[in-house]
Amino acid sequence: MEFTTADLCDDFPQLIQVAQPVFREFGAVARFSGPIETLRVFEDNALVRQVLESEGKGRVLVIDGGASVRCALVGGRLASLACGNGWSGLLVNGAVRDSAELNQVSIGIRALQTAPMRSGKQGTGERGGRLTFAGVAFVPQAFLYADTDGVVVAQRSLLE
Repeated sequence: MEFTTADLCDDFPQLIQVAQPVFREFGAVARFSGPIETLRVFEDNALVRQVLESEGKGRVLVIDGGASVRCALVGGRLASLACGNGWSGLLVNGAVRDSAELNQVSIGIRALQTAPMRSGKQGTGERGGRLTFAGVAFVPQAFLYADTDGVVVAQRSLLE
């Protein structure tokens, strides 16, 4: 369904949280939405790969990388994997790399910054649970909406 985050803010001001405008836009899809899946990692993307290897079913993977921009948590290969497995988008509280390649993949991506260094591969991290960054609480099964104006979160779908 079509939406703009501005319209969602106007129509549902009591139901949404608006993320602080700290994210840069990547990926070939400017507007995306879906139920949230959460992941907490720090400078290690092995668990990111593991989650993106699963069927996305239109979900948005929200990754709290602790705001580290020393290395990238998502690059071209993982973005392509996410797209191929049906994820609608990725929100990364951290860095991405391969930005030119990311912009060719049919998925929406928001991240703090780019970093050319790859991350560790130890598999540390935590899947599920509440994440809080950019002034918003991200909870599994809540809904994330993103477009060129920003990122908003609601506890239920607003497009039904």
